[in-house]
Amino acid sequence: MYRILKRKWFRFVSDRKFSEILVGSAWAMPARVFGNGLGFISSIIVAKFYGADIVGIIAVMNSFLMLTTLFTVMGTNTSILRLIPEHIVKYSPTSSYKLYRKTLCMVIIISIIAGTLLFFSANLIATKLFHKPHLVFYFSLSAVFVVFKSLMLLNTQATRGLKLIRIFALMQILPQSLNLTFLLVLGLMFPTSNVPVYAMLAGFTLSGIFGWIVIGHNFKKTMNKEDIVEHIATKELLSISLPMLMSATATFIIGQTGVIMLTIFRNEAEVGYYAIAVKLAALTALVISAVSTVAAPKFSELFYSGKHDELFHVARKSAKLAFLISCPILAGLFILGRPVLVHVFGKEFIAAYPALLLLAFGQFVNSATGLSTTFMNMTGKQSAYKRIVIATMIINISLNLLLIPKIGLLGAALTSMISICFLNVVTAIYIKLKHGHSIWYLPFQAV
Repeated sequence: MYRILKRKWFRFVSDRKFSEILVGSAWAMPARVFGNGLGFISSIIVAKFYGADIVGIIAVMNSFLMLTTLFTVMGTNTSILRLIPEHIVKYSPTSSYKLYRKTLCMVIIISIIAGTLLFFSANLIATKLFHKPHLVFYFSLSAVFVVFKSLMLLNTQATRGLKLIRIFALMQILPQSLNLTFLLVLGLMFPTSNVPVYAMLAGFTLSGIFGWIVIGHNFKKTMNKEDIVEHIATKELLSISLPMLMSATATFIIGQTGVIMLTIFRNEAEVGYYAIAVKLAALTALVISAVSTVAAPKFSELFYSGKHDELFHVARKSAKLAFLISCPILAGLFILGRPVLVHVFGKEFIAAYPALLLLAFGQFVNSATGLSTTFMNMTGKQSAYKRIVIATMIINISLNLLLIPKIGLLGAALTSMISICFLNVVTAIYIKLKHGHSIWYLPFQAV
């Protein structure tokens, strides 16, 4: 038995076509794990010393910033992941850099305008939408930092497009490490309950600026005066990005509607319980995300080079890698979830355990269906993916409206599980029907 497993593993890792994904994942995955580990330490400190209410407020601010930056980035953080390697392969690094610079300027201008409008609308959002006047300060503060959050999102994905996997790995660690550093330093200096909020905002502000500097430096090392430059019109850039924006918006709604509706219908403590359950369940998603980090630009490169057989081979092996690594994490959540919630976060967080189980099952389905969403966006199927995501969004909103007022965070978790299963299964089936090849992985399936 040992020899059989050893032979299978050797065959799996020695595949030359897959080696780039495997090596890249070896950098990205530990970075994701370490970054999330730092995030967990921060969450534990906040939960222990500042309480579930502050955990809930941070979750609300994160959701607010995520929703805002979806529209300020306009899907370019996904499209640039495809366009950077495409321009490098077809034209030159200079062409790719000019595309990046154009996108960056557009995002900064829109972010400043949006942040200004939101700053003056904070009172309306807090009192009329959420019916919580005490959140006005937090929404106003978030609006000021919209531009930095947008920079972080765009530059993080740009490092992926450039295949700067080590830099991308650092970008995964930087926000959480800065957050934890500021949390500890400010917590010792200033005895105020808003310290976790300031630490979070400082973390992604410095990360966004760092990414901007590093990307510019790496581009300039590869550019030549003789490079062919293909200018892309703003209209063309938006025609690629906007379907991805719609997909990203719908994906955000699927992932964050639970937090938003819990904020509307329940108290901040229950939002905090749900946020911790989501964070624990996302341990599996970080594995998928780490593999996707390297796989996404590779999918784009192979598809636009016409190497379709190699594309599906790499996609299936990427799915297998994500599945095999995520399964032990899921098993650990089911077995150890309850004691972790009680002993690490505090006895009050035991209320999150049923929600954690539902969310973990949804992530199991996510891992089994492979990198289907990444595959769709990187192979020009963003419009079809948009339709699938919108259908999922409608299901998600309807179930949240029905279940959250009645059963609170359990309703949010159940809705999230159903939405994740629907989105990933339908997307994987679409790829099979469209291309005649599947990219999902099931145990004992030959790859």
